Amino acid sequence: MDKIEYRAVIKFFVKEGLTPNEIHSKFMKVYGDSSPSFSTIKKWAAEFKRGRTSLEDDPHEGCPKSATPPEIIEQVHDMVLDDRQMKVRETAEAIGISKEHVGYILHEELDMKKLCARWMLRLLTVDQKRTRMKISEQCLERFNKNKTDFVH
Repeated sequence: MDKIEYRAVIKFFVKEGLTPNEIHSKFMKVYGDSSPSFSTIKKWAAEFKRGRTSLEDDPHEGCPKSATPPEIIEQVHDMVLDDRQMKVRETAEAIGISKEHVGYILHEELDMKKLCARWMLRLLTVDQKRTRMKISEQCLERFNKNKTDFVH
């Protein structure tokens, strides 16, 4: 059962004049372990007794999911794409944020890792894998045709 539905039932029982203890015992009888806790029932019963009509949670401010503004993430991404050999320290100094924050953005937000002194995406798409495979096969074929002139 959804929490909104639980709240609707609690509201109904409050309108009938039941106490939180009685409501909780009814929930336990019907829903068992999946019923809401007594403290939840008590909280919502008090809300409905005070005249609350909405079953939804109140909107609230809080910490954003990411404290990093999208503009900063975009700046770091652009700098890395422009020069994949750029160091974290250089990126941090250019943007004016800490090295740790740049590292967080690269690893967690952009899902990149350092590979052979270059920033690369951690996972390749199927198309990228296929393209790399074709290029590797072409290089191998070219090498097998003319081993001495391959490097030139």
